[in-house]
Amino acid sequence: MTGLELETIRHAYGDHRAVDDVSLAVGPGELVCLLGPSGCGKTTTLRIAAGLENPTGGRVILDGAVVAGAGVLVPPERRNVGFLFQDYALFPHLDVAANVEFGLTALPRAERRRRAMEMLEQVGMAAFAGAWPHQLSGGQQQRVALARALAPGPRLMLLDEPFSGLDKRLRDRIRDDTLHLLKASHVSTLMVTHDPEEAMFMADRIAVMRKGRIMQLGTPAELYGRPADPFVASFFGEVNVVEAQALSGRVTTPLGPWPCPGLADGEAAEVLVRPEGITLAEDAAGPGQVLAARLLGRSSLVHLRLDWPGHAPVHLHVRLSGRPPPPEGTRVALTIDPAQVFVFPAGEE
Repeated sequence: MTGLELETIRHAYGDHRAVDDVSLAVGPGELVCLLGPSGCGKTTTLRIAAGLENPTGGRVILDGAVVAGAGVLVPPERRNVGFLFQDYALFPHLDVAANVEFGLTALPRAERRRRAMEMLEQVGMAAFAGAWPHQLSGGQQQRVALARALAPGPRLMLLDEPFSGLDKRLRDRIRDDTLHLLKASHVSTLMVTHDPEEAMFMADRIAVMRKGRIMQLGTPAELYGRPADPFVASFFGEVNVVEAQALSGRVTTPLGPWPCPGLADGEAAEVLVRPEGITLAEDAAGPGQVLAARLLGRSSLVHLRLDWPGHAPVHLHVRLSGRPPPPEGTRVALTIDPAQVFVFPAGEE
């Protein structure tokens, strides 16, 4: 295939292995996100793909050619890679047009200006060609940085938390524009983020990382609907955790019985239920009671006490969309979406 391939990449800082046998591929025109908490190795992996770090093991292959590993190290400037980082790194002594022209030295001067203006037009910044970086807002700087990165026609784009410095309303609009531009350019893209919603919005596939390793790689739908472990399940949003015990291939919980294939009789289990997988209906005889409810805009968060005869009550969070929450004290019946329930061995990380 063409695009980017990382083969069993390893990298250590002293005794700390920051990247541990990471393998993934980014196809032509595909956008893959590295997603995980701070310190999980995602930025180091991105820097290795860029050539800013030399892996201690494994290989980096770009369009079929080895650019790192096996005694080879092609410097970043010879990889034809575009970069977009958190601080945008615009040159303060160059105006907007000159910033975009910076990487186009192989072209004649007139052609450099034409290409720069073409890219600025695509990101909606042509009217600011003569402005200085300090005169631009954060969103405008991000657009110029994107135009500069794409102007040379890179075969790979690397994005490191490119929207983290923007307020939410602006961030939503800028990342939407960025996604459309990257897809129109048909450039392979590897992006780092710690925001699961952003990863699901941007990515064709997501690699969830933890402690230097990829825990699961798949489409947003696969990771959300079929998480490999509790860490992946909980990374895509809050989950309710109910302790249970396996018996005859099932676990019994106050939310109902659930299959638990692979668990031996008597084995402790954790049942994870997404708050959005629970719906409520007012019922005077229902087992649940609303303890608190907050309208959060597009959804409501309900704190619920669920009575379970013979056991201590269970505290649950329920997320409702499209309607106001029921008043505090309301008794409710619960309906559970099986697709939002995941059973794992207890203590699994």
